[in-house]
Amino acid sequence: MTTSRRIWWRNCALQTDSEIISIDGMEDRIAPIGANVSKIRELISNLELCHHKADRWVYNIVEAIGSGETAKGLGSRSPGQHHPSETVWQNACAALSAWRAGSPSTKVDLPVGAIPAAQLLACLGEHSPLKEWQVQRVIEKIRSLIHWPRSCEDPAAQYAWILMSVGEYEFSYLNQCPDQYKEHEDFWWMTVHTMIHDTENGDEADLSLALAIDMLWPCHWRFVENLRIVLDAIGGKLNPEKPFAACGRNITLLPIRRRMEIVSNTLKVFYSAADSDREVDRDLLALLGKPTAVKKWLAASLDKTIRLQLNPPADLRAISALSGPEWIK
Repeated sequence: MTTSRRIWWRNCALQTDSEIISIDGMEDRIAPIGANVSKIRELISNLELCHHKADRWVYNIVEAIGSGETAKGLGSRSPGQHHPSETVWQNACAALSAWRAGSPSTKVDLPVGAIPAAQLLACLGEHSPLKEWQVQRVIEKIRSLIHWPRSCEDPAAQYAWILMSVGEYEFSYLNQCPDQYKEHEDFWWMTVHTMIHDTENGDEADLSLALAIDMLWPCHWRFVENLRIVLDAIGGKLNPEKPFAACGRNITLLPIRRRMEIVSNTLKVFYSAADSDREVDRDLLALLGKPTAVKKWLAASLDKTIRLQLNPPADLRAISALSGPEWIK
């Protein structure tokens, strides 16, 4: 008999294992859970290590576990605060929009991260109706997630997936052209069948351009490089020097991987009260304070979430590979 997975684990597991069952037992022994504790556990459930601010988010969660409360979370930033990454995202959209409007790439004087926009736009080559359609999909994907120029909740800002059918932490592949793209079904078909030849965790892989656009998350730590890969593919260059990374795809390349391993070691020492011969962060241990049953449950949950995201189980790894549906192969 398989124990059903609790909703807490939605960002790291499709099914339970013995360790998750044990951690769930820790939760049962401290029930009912108060509002502050539930909010902290929800922060863990929303954690994505591929996010460009994941290291800071993990610190905030550890701090919350130690104090027993938090004001942190998605959407908790004060109005008017502007993160440098937002400039990167907006400049990318502005540069691509200028290209679609006919501006020569050499005349678009904007930085997109550390790369001049003109250099990125040069990847596209000469204009064509197909390229313009594909670039518009890229613009819409980015804009749908960055609250610019419209709120993400605005119906006009919603992104129409090209090859994926997506819910929260669940997705499947489409088997036909979405209604939104029927007018240009030939462009949709060519985009779906354009294959980027890269690697996935070291193994040779093929990635549909449609999936690369669908999975072009601005919040990803490798957004600018991923954008370059997509624009290169639109321009006809299908063998990138670096592989496309998205969510769990190529998670081994995560730049904070070693740091997260240390955090995981530290959390385990905290909730298990066992010595470790692995590197731990004494400052984080001090931040966690005196162990309690609630803190141990939260720390164990965060540790398990980190480890599952760093080394996804086989079922999640297969999904993250983005190999696409059989009918496009």
